[in-house]
Amino acid sequence: MTKTKIGIIGLGLMGGSLSLALQKTSNNYYFIGLDHNQNHCKEALKRNLVQEIASSLAEIEACDIIILGIPVDGIIKVIQALKNLSPHTTVIDLGSTKEKISKSIPENIRQNIVTAHPMTGTEKFGPTASIENLYTNKVVVLCDLEKSGKHQQEVAKKLFNALQTKLIYMDSKEHDEHAGFISHMPHALSYALANAVMKQENPQSIIALAGGGFKDMSRIAKSSPNMWEDIFRQNKTNVLKSINAFQVELKKAEIMIEKEEWENLNTWMEEANTLHDVLI
Repeated sequence: MTKTKIGIIGLGLMGGSLSLALQKTSNNYYFIGLDHNQNHCKEALKRNLVQEIASSLAEIEACDIIILGIPVDGIIKVIQALKNLSPHTTVIDLGSTKEKISKSIPENIRQNIVTAHPMTGTEKFGPTASIENLYTNKVVVLCDLEKSGKHQQEVAKKLFNALQTKLIYMDSKEHDEHAGFISHMPHALSYALANAVMKQENPQSIIALAGGGFKDMSRIAKSSPNMWEDIFRQNKTNVLKSINAFQVELKKAEIMIEKEEWENLNTWMEEANTLHDVLI
């Protein structure tokens, strides 16, 4: 049986974890990697994330499926550099923003591209961050799917179903609005929290007292600055909207505490408790 060739551009957390998971589902895949970081290439081969390293984008173009697990600005550059795709090739991008990527796809290869956002990740990056169950039971948003070819739609669905994900479908503009609140703003807040603590006179004393709550809130501040700079740039309008909404609520808390409006503060916190009911 001829194996399905999957080209992975970006041998980090997302691409590497996808490879590990798919290898557990079938022996019918052959993975070819491409990454500008040669250490990542060596590590990916060592960990069997890929069986081969490509020397050029042209080699990846010959694959049946191409996974783009790189920062969102890089995704656009790669998509616009694709020149020789077969009508049966499926390109799936895993970027955290979707509208700008979707709009940037050349019309002649629009049917080849499936724009996806797996709602999963960790603060770690690189091939060593890859974990087999990263995608298991996680939501994957497929955006503007009607613009992809029928074959490409089915290939993407089959792949993500093999990863045991939960598929939902959304317009790319709507996706970016929601992602600004539930994904992008929390990262901005985590970076802000980390910087606020580190700028104290004796941050080590604060960190020595840090419990689980602080560690949970500051964990994602370890995420790649290069990757998140691109995300904040591409989704600037929605990120600013979400940060402004947060500032409004934080200001309410500041005023209630300053004026010792404890009953109002209690009601405000009870309202926040209802989010937990939505997330269950």
